[in-house]
Amino acid sequence: MNVRSAYRQDIEGLSVVHVNSWKTTYEGVIADAVLSNLSIEGRKKSWEWIFENQKQDETTYVIETEGTIVGFINGGKSRELELDYDAEIYSLYLLKEVQGSGYGKLLFHKLVNQLRSDNYHSMMVWVLEANPSLGFYKKMGGQYISQKEIKIGGETLIEVAFGWNDLSIISAE
Repeated sequence: MNVRSAYRQDIEGLSVVHVNSWKTTYEGVIADAVLSNLSIEGRKKSWEWIFENQKQDETTYVIETEGTIVGFINGGKSRELELDYDAEIYSLYLLKEVQGSGYGKLLFHKLVNQLRSDNYHSMMVWVLEANPSLGFYKKMGGQYISQKEIKIGGETLIEVAFGWNDLSIISAE
């Protein structure tokens, strides 16, 4: 197992994890029509855009086993100006077969350490309320701060925000 910074040559692996984790995590949460329309090719275009338009302090880490990417985390400056958190986890996804293995925790700590070194002091994340991994963020010390309605495939879903007021108290594991 290896955690490292993501590079453009990882776009295929990032896309495979992104699509496959959505299909397994959100089955029964997001409409089947939306999930069945997800494609690795479409996700590759999104990742290409991310790498071409990377903002200052935006960071992506991958975790790989035997040379295959099995998860990633992406974060940086908070996109939520109305909430009082300076950094944000944009996405954290793992393939189903490695969920519960501690890989999410490793990625979480790697990003937190990077955010601290970039002089961020607090962090937040938006998570679908029906996401079965919601408890992960609570376990990592996140506190409920807000919620909002979002539309995915014409359906209204609830997203919940969790926050960490002080990154310096998160263990550097």
